[in-house]
Amino acid sequence: MIPAPDAPLSPSGHTDPFAREHLPPRDQWPEFLFELPQLDYAERFNCADAFIDAHVAAGQGDAVALIGSSETLSYAALKSRAERIARLLREELRLPTGARVLLRGANSPALAAAWLGVVKAGMIAVTTMPLLRARELSAIVVKARVAAALCDHALAEEMQKTQQTSEGLLQQVLFFNAPDGEPDGLETRIAGLPDGFASADTAADDVALIAFTSGTTGVPKGTMHFHRDVLAICDVLSRQVIAPRADDVFIGTPPLAFTFGLGGLFLFPLRVGAAAVLVESWTPESLLAGIARHRATILFTAPTFYRRMAPLATEYDLGSLRITVSSGEMLPADTRRIWREASGIEMTECLGSTELLHAFIACTPADVRPGATGRVVPGYRACVLDHEGREAPVGEIGRLAIKGPTGCRYLDDARQRDYVQDGWNLTGDAYRRDADGYFWYQSRTDDMIISAGYNIAGPEVEDVLLTHAAVAECGVVGVPDEARGQIVKAFVVVRAGHVADAALAAELQQLVKDTLAPYKYPRAVEFVEALPRTENGKIQRFKLRASAPAGRAY
Repeated sequence: MIPAPDAPLSPSGHTDPFAREHLPPRDQWPEFLFELPQLDYAERFNCADAFIDAHVAAGQGDAVALIGSSETLSYAALKSRAERIARLLREELRLPTGARVLLRGANSPALAAAWLGVVKAGMIAVTTMPLLRARELSAIVVKARVAAALCDHALAEEMQKTQQTSEGLLQQVLFFNAPDGEPDGLETRIAGLPDGFASADTAADDVALIAFTSGTTGVPKGTMHFHRDVLAICDVLSRQVIAPRADDVFIGTPPLAFTFGLGGLFLFPLRVGAAAVLVESWTPESLLAGIARHRATILFTAPTFYRRMAPLATEYDLGSLRITVSSGEMLPADTRRIWREASGIEMTECLGSTELLHAFIACTPADVRPGATGRVVPGYRACVLDHEGREAPVGEIGRLAIKGPTGCRYLDDARQRDYVQDGWNLTGDAYRRDADGYFWYQSRTDDMIISAGYNIAGPEVEDVLLTHAAVAECGVVGVPDEARGQIVKAFVVVRAGHVADAALAAELQQLVKDTLAPYKYPRAVEFVEALPRTENGKIQRFKLRASAPAGRAY
């Protein structure tokens, strides 16, 4: 049943009311749109059933679901493991439905099975990046009032520290991928339990997961998503832009704690009965080899990884690939070009956010306009707003605003009022829209450089610098300047074989002057060994703006 915009929430299936009680006030929610027929979901369902039970019931239990570095799980085996994990949580750990369970680990079938077990049990998955430390994890535990954790045994040390610094909340921690016989090992604890656990009775609008933002601003927020949201991103974005099939094999780098990875490497393949390769870590070389070994057909990774793989691509058999998806940060036109030339595949680009769970603007290979992110995904609406909240004219830069079947609901956070205004989700991106409905990225709204009265988009400058043969990576930000307010500064990682000196800095400055309006050129260039990035590959520009000189500057 498609809910009316202001319809009351269905009776919750959660006995622990924390999630419902900590949703933002209803008048601060975005406007939700359920205009597509595939969004007409039942009032009550558990989304885990759509990813495992439905395929087993259809006779596809023997089909491969997940491929890891040390195990491969069929849909029947994945269903059995998820059911036993759910039974352990409910019947032995005695956690109530609605309890928050923290999940921590690198990508693996064990982590995916734990996610499904938590959701099947009627609990709320709080998946965290594997590189987070105890201080960061404790903040999440306290914010979400986490009751228990399922953690990869390889990350046990920080998890145990977290237990000591989380206000006594985290009472129960079990470890998956643990050695045989480990008393706190998840596999040991579920070994003798029967499967056949029926999924908890949950409402379509019960919270299924809380995803914490990746923290490019340094202050993460918890975003709350319903069971219907989890299916919606599969049935809107994946179905219409990627169009996966049951015989597809997905592979890629984004962690499942990042919603780009949760969708692209887990939910999207399992929704259609396809297979996913979930491996702890990849290098460009090992990922290319993995594509060849597993005959992968759909690849998800960030622009930086495509750029690093492109020079190596001809050394591997990539003939199985049919779709390559880029997201996580802006896709430079030059990266699109070199990947196409190396692989023969035109990139599919997606723009999304943790707040909306996945992507809402995208392009398919048949609909590419070089330099543009793409057009709005059917089922969503997008516009560019000026600072007064009015729709900006075609071609003018403003704030990207989105409405659709998913949207922002922060966990008990005053910043809800900043992200949602007049029913729109304001993504924090500065965009312009052309007359054909293509959206062109300019910068993050808080990354716009204002120099001597000119608005300058750092990523536009980065795009030009990346065309220079000496530039491996770069980040462009505004830094304070007495005369101009700000000047454009480029932080540049130089390729091996090139000299980082004043002559190269001058070359790069001239390249920008010759390609863009001259006022956009970087008046300062600093050569650095590496750029600060989040775990999912986004440049942390706030760190560049705040950093003291760490390399050679010109």
